[in-house]
Amino acid sequence: MNIADLDGVALDYWVARSLHDFVREIYFTDSGETVSIRGNDRGRPWDGRFTPAISWEAAAVVLERTQRLEVRERTDAGTTYCVAEFQGGHRTVEGRGDSLRVALLRAFVASRFGDSVGDVLREPQALTGARADVIGEQTVGGVVEDVPSPDGRIGDIQSPPR
Repeated sequence: MNIADLDGVALDYWVARSLHDFVREIYFTDSGETVSIRGNDRGRPWDGRFTPAISWEAAAVVLERTQRLEVRERTDAGTTYCVAEFQGGHRTVEGRGDSLRVALLRAFVASRFGDSVGDVLREPQALTGARADVIGEQTVGGVVEDVPSPDGRIGDIQSPPR
């Protein structure tokens, strides 16, 4: 998917994936319509909805990582254009969007992943650096504990009868 086309949940997801120094887990709430995260940003814990595409409160974590930001133009069509450099980014990047927030977020994702990204992985996942690993529920074949047996089994040492 082209970064210039990211919007809504897809933009929120890729911003969370780009914050691998902050986000430990990504999961979805509201029937998959909202990105939620678990992490710790500079001593501030975050556990819940993460919607930077519509909220400056969430987008502030990106703004705080900005080393240089230039807003170049706002056209009559309402498009905002920015040039930015980010802490830990690979290069100076450009972003466009219908608002400065969206342009900034697209630039941030581009600084981490280049001009395109994959599809949104709508499963709970843990971030290890830039890599995301799916977190699954424990399966039936997983860890099995012994269930107590009141009648005992052969070889069990039981207390003497009273």
